[in-house]
Amino acid sequence: MTQLTDAFARKFYYLRLSITDVCNFRCSYCLPDGYKPHGVANKSFLSLDEIRRVTRAFASMGTEKVRLTGGEPSLRRDFSDIIAAIRENPEIRQLAVTTNGYRLARDVKTWREAGLTGINVSIDSLDARQFHAITGQDKFHQVMAGIDATLAAGFERVKVNTVLMRDVNHHQLDTFLHWIKDRPIQLRFIELMETGEGRSLFQKHHVSGKVVRDILLSRGWVHQLRKRSDGPAQVFCHPDYQGEIGLIMPYEKDFCSSCNRLRVSSVGNLHLCLFGEQGVALRDLLVQDDQQEALEARISHALNHKKQTHFLLDGNTGITQNLSFIGG
Repeated sequence: MTQLTDAFARKFYYLRLSITDVCNFRCSYCLPDGYKPHGVANKSFLSLDEIRRVTRAFASMGTEKVRLTGGEPSLRRDFSDIIAAIRENPEIRQLAVTTNGYRLARDVKTWREAGLTGINVSIDSLDARQFHAITGQDKFHQVMAGIDATLAAGFERVKVNTVLMRDVNHHQLDTFLHWIKDRPIQLRFIELMETGEGRSLFQKHHVSGKVVRDILLSRGWVHQLRKRSDGPAQVFCHPDYQGEIGLIMPYEKDFCSSCNRLRVSSVGNLHLCLFGEQGVALRDLLVQDDQQEALEARISHALNHKKQTHFLLDGNTGITQNLSFIGG
């Protein structure tokens, strides 16, 4: 097996695969005006067969974990079929989804039966009114019921993503900690990232995850070791808590040194970095099964051009206009 490796000896075990740009929420830091199609009009998203081919190629090159992203992945009517198709690859041991959670209560049991192994739900506030203000949707209780349904369906742990925002939720740490004290939830605070469309919001609301980390360490939380196919979160645990806290801090020095993930967009472009430049087209090599060797060669060659770091600290957000564009 060829292991995907770049010029800086980083190995890539983790693929984030966007399957749609469309989202039905209007989160203030991502799509405040709602979803609007971009680029080529009516450009279709990857088909089930194209998804099967691209994940087969990545699996044969050492990928152990795939995360389905969007937009909102569960808006795809063939979402369960996509899960089953990816799970045809025995090399892929973990298959997760990042979702806004509005379909969890209804469908999570079906997704688990299809082969899904992990769920991330985006919740930026535990206050229903504030949740509505941030997302543009009055779905807080529906999403929370979805988390209960996920645990009832047999998932041992749920990850919850919370974008850390000054004067919005950064002062609500104790509320979040109380929530996870007796629940198997890994709550992940993600630093607000600057995007092309979100500069003023970033300048107003960005706060470093270091603020949270310092509080956790002062209260006896312990930093856990990272496994090779884990995402970028620094994870902390405490003997008095069933839940965990994760911190994703892309502005911290050396954040990129442990990069282990690549991205494929919903229209079939390979992106070497969430904040990189134009992606590498793969779709012309996803037409037939007998193109896999050429597909693998193109992916390997592209990795030679992966940069050592992003340039967020310089205010360079690349082509990422919003986080639904490549899949966050």
